[in-house]
Amino acid sequence: MTASIIIFGLISGCFFSVLVGLVGSRRNIGFTWAFILSLLFTPIIGLLLTLLSSKKSANESNKYGCVGTVFGILGFVFLILCILAIVGIIVV
Repeated sequence: MTASIIIFGLISGCFFSVLVGLVGSRRNIGFTWAFILSLLFTPIIGLLLTLLSSKKSANESNKYGCVGTVFGILGFVFLILCILAIVGIIVV
């Protein structure tokens, strides 16, 4: 039981870090730095640092396209799988 709680915490922390990265993709800090800061500290601190960054101007484009969206979807899928494993529907 304890190992599954730790795994759930790690996966949900990564998921929230991906969400902070998605917020950062629309700002000058970018997805990568927002994601790394969220992993190093906490997603809340990463979000605060990301929101302190200035917004991108209208003529700047995204370099990496849909990479953030793909990470967000994968993070959500892993979060659901972890919850199902904790509940006991999926045996790991």
